[in-house]
Amino acid sequence: MQAFSRTPPRRERSPAMSDDSRRSTAPTVLVGIAAALVVAALIAGSPIIDGLVARLPAVPSSASASGVAMLCLLAVGIWCLALLARGARVRARRAALARRHGDDVVCAIRTGPMVQRMNELRREGAKPLRLGRRYSIVADEAGITLWDGGRRPRRVDSYPWREVRNIRADAMVAGTQVLAVLVLRVRRHKNSVEVPVVLASERPGRYAMSDAAFFAVVRDWKAKHRTALAAEGLEVPPLTAPIPVITAAMAREDAEARALALAAR
Repeated sequence: MQAFSRTPPRRERSPAMSDDSRRSTAPTVLVGIAAALVVAALIAGSPIIDGLVARLPAVPSSASASGVAMLCLLAVGIWCLALLARGARVRARRAALARRHGDDVVCAIRTGPMVQRMNELRREGAKPLRLGRRYSIVADEAGITLWDGGRRPRRVDSYPWREVRNIRADAMVAGTQVLAVLVLRVRRHKNSVEVPVVLASERPGRYAMSDAAFFAVVRDWKAKHRTALAAEGLEVPPLTAPIPVITAAMAREDAEARALALAAR
């Protein structure tokens, strides 16, 4: 990489306008031209605008406006209460599971592909599984168990370690976001299915877990999987390359290094 000198560049006097003043003058001129064009368009299209305004519905009376405002406030209040109730339910479930399983409890976010893959592991004619928007997962020496409910957690399904063939980290697209996903390959009833699990952070809302916290869970589950299979005398999956722990500071430093490399070219 090309070395950069710390010596400040020598300034040369010039009677012409400086670059900074030119940069500050150009936007002003462009804004003025744009404003003039907008005013001219409004003047030229005033007959069309008058016709559109005349077709607009009449302004509601004060009583109707007050009723609409009250309904909007009521809807917002109900939505906020539902969010608070959902958060309290998740915290109560986690507390109940933590009393029995300690630190082996993690929170996860329901996704359509995950529920579909889980139901593919069910026997034909079995009742489809249902999960809440946020559910809990316990990974202990017996395997992986999915829990729903509140103060009295309800077990949805469980995967003993002998049914888990592989655990890996991957990514999936959800709308405009790319989420880190933990993929479990599970074999049951002669079906081998990859179940994508989106882990969630402890913050309220739908925030997916990422970076160091996510990879720590992946490494923990991999270690428990290998230990359980070795204890039963089963074949242990081959070791893979260590999963990197990427923090926000590391990502920022990497972006700065790339920017410097591009600038040096």
